[in-house]
Amino acid sequence: QALLSESGGGSVQAGGSLKLSCVGTKYIFMNCEMGWYRQAPGKERELVSRINSDGTTTYTDSVKGRFAISQYSARSELYLQMNSLESDDTAVYYCAGDRTQDKMAGYVRCNYWGQGTQVTVSS
Repeated sequence: QALLSESGGGSVQAGGSLKLSCVGTKYIFMNCEMGWYRQAPGKERELVSRINSDGTTTYTDSVKGRFAISQYSARSELYLQMNSLESDDTAVYYCAGDRTQDKMAGYVRCNYWGQGTQVTVSS
């Protein structure tokens, strides 16, 4: 059983929107920084967005102003609202708890990944 599970991917035309969801375990959400990565065909996996230990958010430049990350910790859920989608956003998107929160440094190791969900944007 996967510890992180994504949903919400699909096919959309350029300019459209999708909202990705990720459900995980309370352990992961309590101890790890949560984020979204993506991997396009022939390219390396890249960080899309992350919620940092201090609550701030990080976005890769290409999605700033278009994507929004959020989480509902009580439900151990992570979201990625994607607006104004472009063909370059086409990729498999992964939910990850891949960095230990600052408060748990030295006590917990985080390297949790979902199976991925495909997002295809047609122009």
